[in-house]
Amino acid sequence: MKPVYHMSTPLFHITTYGCQMNKNDSERIAGLLSSLGFSATEQEAEADLIIINTCSVRQSAEDRIFGAQEKYLEYKKQKPDMIVAVTGCMPGRDKARVFQKSLPATDLYFPTPDMVHLPKWIAELRPDLVNSEELSTDYLKLHPLRAPSVQAYVTIQTGCNKFCTYCVVPHARGLERNRPVADILEECRGLVAHGVVEITLLGQTVNSFKAIDPQTFSPANPFHDHFAALLWEVNKLDGLKRLHWTAAHPLSMTDEVIAALALPKQVNYLHLPVQSGSNEILKRMNRKYTREQYLEVIRKVKAARPGIALGTDIIVGFCGETEAQFQDTLSLYREVEFDISYNAQYSPRSGTLGVKLFTDDVSKEEKRARWDELQAVMEEISLRKNQAFVGQQVSVLVDKVQHNFASGNSFEMKLTRVPATESDLVGKIITVDVIRAKTWILDGRKHDDA
Repeated sequence: MKPVYHMSTPLFHITTYGCQMNKNDSERIAGLLSSLGFSATEQEAEADLIIINTCSVRQSAEDRIFGAQEKYLEYKKQKPDMIVAVTGCMPGRDKARVFQKSLPATDLYFPTPDMVHLPKWIAELRPDLVNSEELSTDYLKLHPLRAPSVQAYVTIQTGCNKFCTYCVVPHARGLERNRPVADILEECRGLVAHGVVEITLLGQTVNSFKAIDPQTFSPANPFHDHFAALLWEVNKLDGLKRLHWTAAHPLSMTDEVIAALALPKQVNYLHLPVQSGSNEILKRMNRKYTREQYLEVIRKVKAARPGIALGTDIIVGFCGETEAQFQDTLSLYREVEFDISYNAQYSPRSGTLGVKLFTDDVSKEEKRARWDELQAVMEEISLRKNQAFVGQQVSVLVDKVQHNFASGNSFEMKLTRVPATESDLVGKIITVDVIRAKTWILDGRKHDDA
């Protein structure tokens, strides 16, 4: 395939909202466009093609897309042939294209898997930019274009079969679909060969992964659970130092997945969304587990990996949530003692079962008050748990050096920093003596400077 484009190199700019999977999807789009002869630009107004990769988890995320339309209309006054494309979860769930009517600057509007058609669509709108056949029928086979880094995301699964009543993912991304093990391992090997030392495996419910080619697993692999078996395979890659995965679902935390937490390259952190500590609210959310079952999983996790740091997601103010049910969430939080929680106030999403079945009857004021109370508990526990690291050593993968500090995540995924100016520390794993702990950061010094 020989791309044909105008005399100067066409430029693209991608704005990404939402989760790590959206970021990885944007890397695939960038890889596709680069193969067509495009170059990336940081100057949005100069781009021939602007792509907005959207998130639909909260109403506020979609509001930003609507609010940006005036800006793109202004760009088009100066550059009338500019192409503006909206992709991601918003068009994924907007089957009737209702939202598109409020996006007057938008030329292309498509769900994530349809990115494979971009060459054809661009050629139809701007024949001077590119004239090419489609590259692939499967967007997960497109090669991501990543910024130079020692860390990388690898998507192993997209879509979801769980249908939580508050969630748009099954509507936006479709049902669960798993990549072949062979493709995943090939991508991981390539990343490690190019200097990546930390890989994060991504999926909507990542630990529910089921291999479509289980024969790819090594005969020496000790696990029968496909996700645990995949973790074992990735752990065996020479040169890889750290393996992380997100986000897990409690129902898929099998005994073998829990045992895999003890693999040597597995980071000492697990993110396991609970959403609520009330059985009645969990039932309304269609989470399909109880408070007691979740706590039993946590007990097994702590036994398999003593000292593991734990993260979660919690929604406050879900339909019908009483003060007593919210207190159930607080008590569960204190019992587990999470290191961090990503807390959200319930936001009704059109098309979900939550909107169809329940009334959003908790006031905005009450949602905010409960969020504030939960945040306070989180910060109290986070500070106390971080203070336990004072006087200890942690292993830190440095990802940036600025303002006279080198910083990065410890093996427990805690942000850690040391005084430093050497830019060559980026990408290196250093040992840090922790001398002070704050709510969200560990301060220390390089062990060899002590």
